[in-house]
Amino acid sequence: MSTVTIVGAGNMGGAIAWRVIAGGNEAQVLTRQPLKVAIPGATHGRVGDPITGDIVVLALPYGAVAEVLARYEGQLDGKVLVDLTNPLDFSTFDSLVVPVGSSAAEVIAQAVPGASVLKAFNTNFAATLTSGAVGQEDTTVLVAGDDADAKAALTSVVEAGGLRAVDAGSLKRAHELEALGFLQLTLAAAGKTSWTGGFGLTA
Repeated sequence: MSTVTIVGAGNMGGAIAWRVIAGGNEAQVLTRQPLKVAIPGATHGRVGDPITGDIVVLALPYGAVAEVLARYEGQLDGKVLVDLTNPLDFSTFDSLVVPVGSSAAEVIAQAVPGASVLKAFNTNFAATLTSGAVGQEDTTVLVAGDDADAKAALTSVVEAGGLRAVDAGSLKRAHELEALGFLQLTLAAAGKTSWTGGFGLTA
């Protein structure tokens, strides 16, 4: 059994927590403010409380990540740290805010060199994590990272929760995953695709 700490309980954090628990694993959910409605089966706490999970999911906007990393400085070493952010410039909705050729995941990996950073969930909408389907296809979580054991640990949790996981390559591939997430977000925001749908993997 794995314990997964999820920092943030918005749509994505809640959907991931539900899948973690559905797979028979333990979920710790940390938020800035107490939740008005608790997530059944999860333990709850505030950002700044001790992290109990070996896997830590940053279910936050990219702009909020630096503050959380600073709060847990030195406490994330040895953890599997999962970044699901799409570092979109929300003032223009037309560019990313990370260095050209890089990614949010690589920036986070530089900030927390003692953690095994993975990119995952950023090409999924919360609705498809909850439903388990994108149209007629099973929801697929693409996972990029340089640590094979870390990827195996996250994959085990994802698959136990009823979703499909696919190894998307090294952490460098986070650049392409974030470009894909950027495109998916802008299409949905423009009403060209649905927030309950998205990109599906057929094979």
